[in-house]
Amino acid sequence: MKQFNKLALPYIIWIIVMIIVPMLLIVLYAFTVQGNEVLTFRFTLSNFVRFFSDAIFPTVMWRSLKMAFFTTLICIALGYPTAYIMARLSPNNQKLTVLLITAPMWINMLVRTYAWKGIFVRLSLPTEARVYIGMVYNFLPFMILEIYNALNKIDPALFVAANDLGADEKQTFLRVTLPLSLGGVVSGITLVFLPAVSSFFIPKLLGGGRYVLIGNLIEDYFITTGDWNFGSAISMIMAVIILISMYVMKKLDKEPAEVSD
Repeated sequence: MKQFNKLALPYIIWIIVMIIVPMLLIVLYAFTVQGNEVLTFRFTLSNFVRFFSDAIFPTVMWRSLKMAFFTTLICIALGYPTAYIMARLSPNNQKLTVLLITAPMWINMLVRTYAWKGIFVRLSLPTEARVYIGMVYNFLPFMILEIYNALNKIDPALFVAANDLGADEKQTFLRVTLPLSLGGVVSGITLVFLPAVSSFFIPKLLGGGRYVLIGNLIEDYFITTGDWNFGSAISMIMAVIILISMYVMKKLDKEPAEVSD
């Protein structure tokens, strides 16, 4: 067993170098000011005070949360019926529909977003609508596949039992299918909401730079203005929101599992 444990060493090193160290640097930058020397740091909370004292930054944060929230709702509204229909198809047709849904994901998301940018050149749509379309298009497959997997795992015997007990199709859906598929919905929400709230290139490309989200602010302060300290502070605030969202999703994911047990 110890020999197998050694195989994990390269992965541990990779995690430390590529994840833990960058996160520690972000924390360090967030709580320090610009112009620090190598061994002399001036710690401060001014970066966080700046974020919450200027009305622009909380407004952008709220806009990002609203965008992610409605994107997730639209993905649920479109994804659940699609996944439900897929789960009721024959096995061969299920494989075909899964292939059709996942095929666009074989192409890089950035390339797909550029394709939508070319389409919107010929369409006169509001900027916000363009960003919503880009968000939903890129994240909808994750919602569909998660719900489809949850529906596909439901034991068909439960439907037979519900029918024997006198339940019609609507009652079977509300009392059997929907409760047992909520785990897939929660997983889909996690896979859609979290990347949507931090997305930066979709609003940048489809919004033409006029629709700024929190991800765009972080990118600008790191790349354009060079204020890594303030950019790190925004990143930390965003990370806290994401962690809270993940905790809530985890709590919600346990409840359907307890019901099904």
